[in-house]
Amino acid sequence: MVKKRERTGLGRGLSALMADIDIPSSGAAAAEFVDYSARGLRRVAIDRITPNPEQPRRHFAETALAELAASIREKGVIQPLIVRPDPANPQDFQIVAGERRWRAAQQAQLHELPVIVRDFDETEVLEVAIIENVQRADLNPMEEALGYRQLIDRFGHTQEKVAQALGKSRSHIANMMRLLALPEDIQSFVRGGQLSAGHARALLTAPDQLLLARQAVANGWSVREVEERAKATRPGRTSKPKARVGDKDADTVALERDLTAAIGMTVRIDHQPSGEGRVSIRYKDLEALDDIIRLLSGN
Repeated sequence: MVKKRERTGLGRGLSALMADIDIPSSGAAAAEFVDYSARGLRRVAIDRITPNPEQPRRHFAETALAELAASIREKGVIQPLIVRPDPANPQDFQIVAGERRWRAAQQAQLHELPVIVRDFDETEVLEVAIIENVQRADLNPMEEALGYRQLIDRFGHTQEKVAQALGKSRSHIANMMRLLALPEDIQSFVRGGQLSAGHARALLTAPDQLLLARQAVANGWSVREVEERAKATRPGRTSKPKARVGDKDADTVALERDLTAAIGMTVRIDHQPSGEGRVSIRYKDLEALDDIIRLLSGN
């Protein structure tokens, strides 16, 4: 009796798809320590591999591709691509995850690539492509937020489920998705790097968001200045409010949130005007304390 193939992806949950694409968190070098031998690793001629026409990411920075191509010329492709049989030509393969490596390998004039073949359906291919994109460090905040919304709206995942699978806090997912409520012009400023995610969060409570955003870009305002001006323009406020003693600026709060999301434990930063301060990490058990010790010791 033929054993039925265990369904991947949606059949086993988002974490199963995460395991299938296996993107290392510490750069390409981390993939050197991943054992792919038991996962169907094979080498395929590069001209038998085609990109996914439904790939959500359309822009690949030429400078970054050139840098990756130079690395590939020197070290080769360390992490294999995830592919599936091409629906239009089953003897060839379609990229599920790794199009950037495929493009760079072409520039490096490689003739074949390491791949892992997975039998994903159309829905799973799109989901994996979104997951791969939101894990990339070079995404701008709007691309990241859109990726989270696609995972939730198109595939029915909860914020909690996405946060757990991607190693983020639920509040980080929620705060990033709130940026999608901003006017398109402001989102363009964020995509272009003229405003940071911190600026965008500060604008969420402003009555005239677009005017304040344009002023912030023109004058090079800090996140804190945008935050204070947003407060000053709210109904019932007649002047710029003064910060209370002990208040934290938006940059410090954003840094606390980012660190909390990165290590999965509450981080508090107490910064003094003199320049000194204190960073505290709250842990819930001895296992979490061990994790902190490993992080600080580099192990």
